[in-house]
Amino acid sequence: MAKNKPGKLINKNSLSWDLFQNRSLYILMIPVIVYYLLFHYLPMYGAIMAFQDYSPMKGLFGSDFVGFDNFLSFFDSFYFYRVVGNTLIISFLSLAFEFTTPIILALLINELRSKNLSSLVKTISVFPHFISLVIVIGMVKDFTSMNGIINQLMMGLGYDGLGMLQKPELFRPIYILSGIWQNVGWDSIIYIAALMAIDQTLYEAAEIDGAGQWQKLLKITIPCILPTIVVMFILRVGNIMNVGFEKIILLYNPINYETSDVISSFVYRKGLIDFQWSYASAVGLFNSVINLVLLLMANKLSKKVTQSSLW
Repeated sequence: MAKNKPGKLINKNSLSWDLFQNRSLYILMIPVIVYYLLFHYLPMYGAIMAFQDYSPMKGLFGSDFVGFDNFLSFFDSFYFYRVVGNTLIISFLSLAFEFTTPIILALLINELRSKNLSSLVKTISVFPHFISLVIVIGMVKDFTSMNGIINQLMMGLGYDGLGMLQKPELFRPIYILSGIWQNVGWDSIIYIAALMAIDQTLYEAAEIDGAGQWQKLLKITIPCILPTIVVMFILRVGNIMNVGFEKIILLYNPINYETSDVISSFVYRKGLIDFQWSYASAVGLFNSVINLVLLLMANKLSKKVTQSSLW
C-alpha cells in the first residue's frame, strides 16, 4: 500500500495503479486495439447479411430474412466442390511444405559453426519476405511465361513451351514453391529463437555420453523446440481454409480456375464483382466456421498427445 494524499492509501495491486504506472505501454496499445475493433470485431455484425437477401437500399436491418437459403445455394452449386476442394488441397500442400521448410532451415542454420556464414544465410533467406507481393507475382509471371527463364529451362527438358500459368496442373506447384521462396527465411526466425534458448549444457552432457550430431538432434534439439512447433502448427491448422486471396487473385486466370479458384477468391468475385453480397457473406461465414472447428480440434488433439496447446 502507498499514500497518495494525506491519510489515503493506494492499493498497488489495483487496476488504477497499474494503469498509472504503465500508462506509456497502454498508450502504445491503443492503435492495435483500434485496428482490431475496426477491422476484425466491428465487421462481425455484418455476418447477419449471410441470412438475408441483402439490399443496400434497405440496409442490414431492413433487408428480407431468408434463413439458410444462401448456404443451401452454395452447397448445391457446381462451385462448392471445386472451391472447397482447391482450398483444402492448396492448404494441405502449404502445411506439408511451407510449414516444414522453415523448421528444416532453422535446424540447418543452427548446425553452422561460422557466425558470418550463418548471418549471410539468414539475411539471404529473409530478404524475399520484404519484397512486395505484387513484385513477387510479377517476377513469377515473367519467369514462367513463354519467354521466361524457367520456361526456357523447362523447354530444354522437353516441356512444350506454353506459359506455365496457362496449365492448370502447374498452378499449385508454382504457388507453393513461390511461397516457400518468399517466406521460408522469415518463418524460420521463431524456430531459430527457440533453438538459441536451448540449454547448451544438454549438448555438453550428450557429448560426454558419446552422442553424435544426429542423436543430439533427435534427443535434444527437436524435443526442446517441439512446443513451439506444436503451437505454430495449431495456429496454421486454424487458418487452413484461409488461402491468401491476394496471391491467388494476382496469379490465377480463367484458364486455371479448376485448380486455382479457392473460397477466398470465390467470395471476392461474388461479393465485389458480381455484387451478390449475401451469397458471398454466407460462403465467407461457412469458411470461418470450418476454421474455428479445425482450430478447436487441433488444439484438443495436441493437448491430448503432446501436452502442448494454446489453452
